[in-house]
Amino acid sequence: MRIWLLPMVLVLVGCASPAQNISQHAAHLGYERQLVTGTEFQHVVYIKQGRAPESSILHVYLDGDGSPWLSRNQVASDPTPHVPLVLDLMAQDPVSSVYLGRPCYLGLSDGPSCKPRFWTSARYSQKVVDSMTAALNKLSVSYTGLVLIGYSGGGTLAMLMAENLPKTEAVITVAANLDTERWAAMHHQPALSESLNPAKRDALPSTIRQLHIAGAEDSNVPPALIQKAITQQNQAHFTMYAGHDHACCWRAVWREVLGSLSAD
Repeated sequence: MRIWLLPMVLVLVGCASPAQNISQHAAHLGYERQLVTGTEFQHVVYIKQGRAPESSILHVYLDGDGSPWLSRNQVASDPTPHVPLVLDLMAQDPVSSVYLGRPCYLGLSDGPSCKPRFWTSARYSQKVVDSMTAALNKLSVSYTGLVLIGYSGGGTLAMLMAENLPKTEAVITVAANLDTERWAAMHHQPALSESLNPAKRDALPSTIRQLHIAGAEDSNVPPALIQKAITQQNQAHFTMYAGHDHACCWRAVWREVLGSLSAD
């Protein structure tokens, strides 16, 4: 490469969109990309074949809300997360796994059914839950069991989706907003008026094991919010990690988390 071209290349890399960054990182990790139709939405999916002995269980990773807003009054044109945390967690999982993208995320925000409310006030709406559930049903035909693993807002969706997925054997949430009304009030934000609230739903069946993880230093979703939200649940276990906040340092403990699921 000619030396004078290097600054231009660096600028182009630096200007990559969050969706492009996620796609490149997934390719680097060796994941297979697919586009799956749910109900009225399409979903970007990244698939990782497990290194463990062939299992009938599929681990399903659901990402957080990303960046729905550029400012308090300006909605983002693409809410895709800037940091590929959930892809990195999946890379540590020896079981066959899939990253199921949310509606309108990962470069699909200009789709015909996409409107900004589906990553703002309706980010956990029935339409979103139904589409993600339909997409997952297509992906999991050959599996007998599912483990739903959700980070932040992905944990919210994991709890909501589990209601409608009879194959669900376990739910793991990490720093998850499990009471959307209380969370909005705590942050002095408008209520997520078009969204479902896990804290207001019936408890999941006792056949579904639950592990809810919080960071002791998390000011976005404080541990107390999670603890209170799961008091009505069956088979719900709570673990708090000292020194962790909303984003840090889940990669470092992920093998331990997966090990606790296996031990249970």
